[in-house]
This record gives sequence, C-alpha cells and structure tokens, in this order.
Amino acid sequence: MQRLAPPALPPWLAAMLPFERYLVNVDGIHLHVMEQGAGRPVVMLHGNPTWGFLYRKVAAALAGDPVRIILPDLMGLGFSDKPRDASVHTIETHARLIGGLLDGLELDELVLVGQDWGGPIGLRALADRANRLAGLVLLNTVVGPPRPGFKPTAFHRLARVPILSDLLFRGLDLPQSALFLAQGDRRSIAGDVARAYRYPLRGWARNVAPLALARMVPDSMAHPSIEPLRKTQALVEAFRGKVGVVWGERDPVLGRVIGFIERLLPRARVTRTQAGHFLQEEVPAEIADAVRYVADL
Repeated sequence: MQRLAPPALPPWLAAMLPFERYLVNVDGIHLHVMEQGAGRPVVMLHGNPTWGFLYRKVAAALAGDPVRIILPDLMGLGFSDKPRDASVHTIETHARLIGGLLDGLELDELVLVGQDWGGPIGLRALADRANRLAGLVLLNTVVGPPRPGFKPTAFHRLARVPILSDLLFRGLDLPQSALFLAQGDRRSIAGDVARAYRYPLRGWARNVAPLALARMVPDSMAHPSIEPLRKTQALVEAFRGKVGVVWGERDPVLGRVIGFIERLLPRARVTRTQAGHFLQEEVPAEIADAVRYVADL
C-alpha cells in the first residue's frame, strides 16, 4: 500500500504527536494514519467526533513494548478526507474503508482497540476478516444492536431535529466544542488538548461528519445500522481470544452499557474506572495494561 505525504500540522499540534504519519488511498478516500513502534499490530480506533490524537497517551504508555500501534482517522474526522455528502456515513462504508486499510497494511494477528464508533466499525470490518483478529480491547463502545423498545438518548434525539441540529452541530461545532462535559474529570480536555480536537473540524466544509455519525446511531429497530451491528455482535460472541474491557462509568452516554458488556462477555477481564466517555485522556495506563493482557506481553 502506497504511503502518501500527510498534511502539515501547526507546530503546537505537531509537538504533541511524535508519530510517523502518512495518508493511504482506500477506495478513493485518503485516510490519515499515525504509527509507533514495531511488533504485534495494535489498531486503535476512535469514534465521534475525535481522531487518532485521542490515543496519544495510551501510545506513550506502550512505548518500548513490542507492539506496532496504528492510529487511523475515520473518514470525515481528523485529517482523513471529509466528503460533503453526509449520506456516505454508514457503518458499512466506514467498515469497508477500515477493512481496506487492514488488508493494505497486511495486518495479521492484530489487537483491535475500539471506543465509541471505533468499536462497531472495527468489528464490522473484522467480521469479514475474523482470522486476522487475535485480541480485543473494548472502551466505552457498543458491540451489537440495542434491544427492541429502546429509547434513544437526548443527544441522539437532538441530532435528528431539523434545522436546530444543523445549527448546533455545524454552526456551533457540537459536540467537539464541548467534549469536556462527557468526562469524569472535566479538566482532562482543556487548553491545547481541547483545541486539538476542534482543529481538524474547523469550518462548515469540514464538519459534516459529527452530525452524520450521531445520526448513524439507531433510533428504531428499522434503522440501517441495525443489521451491521448484529454482525458485530456475532463476531464478538464467536471470538475465542482474550478480551479486555476498560470502562469509564462516569460517561453520560455509555456508562451504564458496561452491564450488558459483562453479561455478553463473562470471560473478559473488566476494569471499571471513574473516567468519562473519552477515557483515553483519563486512564491511559489502564488501557495500556489491557492491551498488554490481550497481546500476551
């Protein structure tokens, strides 16, 4: 897979990212990727509205371990291409792109680390490549469809209100301007860290994805995300490798989902924390330990 030159970063942001960086073309979309180290491949996938920057502290905690850390930015986020057509944002499309990346980089015996949408997108990609998966780390994510009769969260109901949702998400830069509200320690996303999450999505032309990804969350059992989510759950239930779970219980969106995860995966090693949704900012050492556990380091 040919590696292309990545976009330049402003000095204040480049100083926070001591990684190899490159772009790759997957089905006509340029994905931005950062890497560190050599050894067992560990693919860390973020969700909405973040990017690979989210895992920098986890990568630092694993520096020196025999792992090759791979941090892709999902289409529409970070420094990957940002299509202006919101309809391209489906689980299947994102999974096809991430699957193409895994194939192009020839990653085998990999560990998947998934948080938020990074969990189901990575799992859907691997559902077609189950032989590549050797270990799984779940961080405040979902692994399957909701139960019939579920009620969407207030945040996801807001994302479907005509006009108002566009004003809030695209005009006022939600949720990237308010990530600290989802944290256990709100000081964990402030200053240049908060600025780094906003920077790639600045401007109306660049911020299509956050609203589109919020609308990818099912609001009924007829939603197009339901069937792909069934496939992700089937993969997780059939997987026989090691599973590590690190959870932020102060996450206002997914904090209580840990109960379902524990029932679905009774053999997983679970670490509950008082972190919030973006727990990579608050408990990177615990996440690094989970990676070591599933990778047999």
